[in-house]
Amino acid sequence: MSRRIGADFFHRDVLEVAPDLVGKILVRRLPDGTELRERIAETEAYRGEEDKGCHASKGRTKRTELLYGSSGVIYVYLCYGMHWLMNVITGEKDQPQGVLLRAGERYDGPAKLTKNMKIDGSFNGKTLLGNEEIWFEDDGSRPEIRTAPRVGIDYAGDHWKEIEWRFIGDVK
Repeated sequence: MSRRIGADFFHRDVLEVAPDLVGKILVRRLPDGTELRERIAETEAYRGEEDKGCHASKGRTKRTELLYGSSGVIYVYLCYGMHWLMNVITGEKDQPQGVLLRAGERYDGPAKLTKNMKIDGSFNGKTLLGNEEIWFEDDGSRPEIRTAPRVGIDYAGDHWKEIEWRFIGDVK
């Protein structure tokens, strides 16, 4: 039996939430009542202004303001002008951090995941808590997790691109 994930789950440090989100189920309810469900297979952690891979590394801006806000809020942004990517804000207010959803059980990339789950920029700033359109569930699955360097952040410099803040679970 699955249960919805509550506020306490996200109100922790991103380095705890990111691996714990692997194996959870992302649920997206469409306007016609259809529910799309996808088990999260891979996440990445982005943590603070000092993390040169994090959008907050440039400080507080209109684009990054959500990262400084409440945990459990969705941060969706357009990558390369064509792909929506979904993050979830974690931790304490004014300490910018978030988890990027990198892949699902069936969708091997962050853009494929959002496209197939019908998630776009309209979700930016929405809370997961009490939301009837999108939420996470826990059915007790606890996959083995391995770590790896994050993807696509060569601009961040060697330290930040090599840090193993990517969490991959064997959810197949």
